[in-house]
Amino acid sequence: MDDLWVEKYRPKKLDEVIGQKVVVERLKSYLSQNNVPHLLFSGPPGTGKTTTALALARELYGEVWRENFLELNASDERGIKMVRETIKEYSRILPTNSLGFKILFLDEADYMTNEAQAALRRTMENFTKTTRFILSCNYSSKIIEPIQSRTAIFRFKGIVKEDMVKALERILKSEGIDFEKNSLDVIAEMAYGDMRKAINVLQVAATYSKVISVNSIYEAAGTVHKDWALQVMNMALKGEISKAKNMLEDAIVKQGISGQDIVEQFHRSLYDLTVQEDLKADILYYLGEIDFRISEGAREIIQLESFLGYLYGKATREV
Repeated sequence: MDDLWVEKYRPKKLDEVIGQKVVVERLKSYLSQNNVPHLLFSGPPGTGKTTTALALARELYGEVWRENFLELNASDERGIKMVRETIKEYSRILPTNSLGFKILFLDEADYMTNEAQAALRRTMENFTKTTRFILSCNYSSKIIEPIQSRTAIFRFKGIVKEDMVKALERILKSEGIDFEKNSLDVIAEMAYGDMRKAINVLQVAATYSKVISVNSIYEAAGTVHKDWALQVMNMALKGEISKAKNMLEDAIVKQGISGQDIVEQFHRSLYDLTVQEDLKADILYYLGEIDFRISEGAREIIQLESFLGYLYGKATREV
C-alpha cells in the first residue's frame, strides 16, 4: 500500500469522473470544438474539481498535457505578488501546441484577497489568447463579480451514496480485498459526498484487517460508532446520566476521539431517536450551539456533558 489510492484511482478521462454528469457533458461540448473559455469550478471539497481539470487537460493535449498545464494553489500565496509574478509570467509564454493556448489551473481561488483577484481579472483579459484559466473554489460567492462574469461557472455537487459505493467497490475488487457490503454504506454516509475522504478512510481501514468491516471503518476514521452515539443519547433521555457520562469520557479520554467528531455522530444519530419531532428540532438546535462553542475553544468534555444534561432536562419537561 505504498501508493495513495486517491491518486492511484484518479480518473484520467472526463467519462471516468464520478457523480458529475451535467458538468462532464458541458465540458465535452467544449472539447468537440477543441476550445474552452475561462472556467470557474465551484463546490464542496472532494467532489472532483481538480480531477476534472486534469482530465480536461489530458483530453485536450494528450501525451503532452503536462507541458501545457500549470497547477497553482492560491492558499499558499494569497496576495497580489503571486498574480504579478508567477501567474503573469506563465501567461506571457507562448504555447507550443496546435490549439494555440495552454491552461493555468488555480486551486482554492476563494482564498485570494480581493486585490489579488482584481489583478487576476486584468491578467485573464490580457492573456486570453495564450492562456485559459480554470479557477477552483468551495464558495463562488467569495470570487469577485468581474471574474465570475468572465468565466463559465460549473457547480459541482456532493457525490451521491450510490455512485460512491460503486467506486469504492471497484477499488477494493481491483486491490483484491474482501469487504462487508454494509461497510461501504457506512463510509458513504460518513464522507458526506467527499470522495477523497471516502477513499482515504477506505485505504486506512484496509491496513486494519484483511476484510473491510464496519468496525475497521470506524477505527480508520477515528470516530465513534453511530450506534454508540444513539445509545448515549437514549441513556441521557432516560435519566441514566452517570452511564452516559462514563461512555462519553471513555471515548474522549481513553480512545482520544475529538469532541467535534462525537458531535458529528450525535448529529447523524439524532434522527433515529424515538422521540417527538419538535423535541428532535430542539435537540438539533442545542447541538449546533455545542458545536459552535467547541469550535471557539470551549472544553469539549464539559460541553458534551452539558449536552447530556440538556437531553435529560428536555425529556423530563416533555413528560
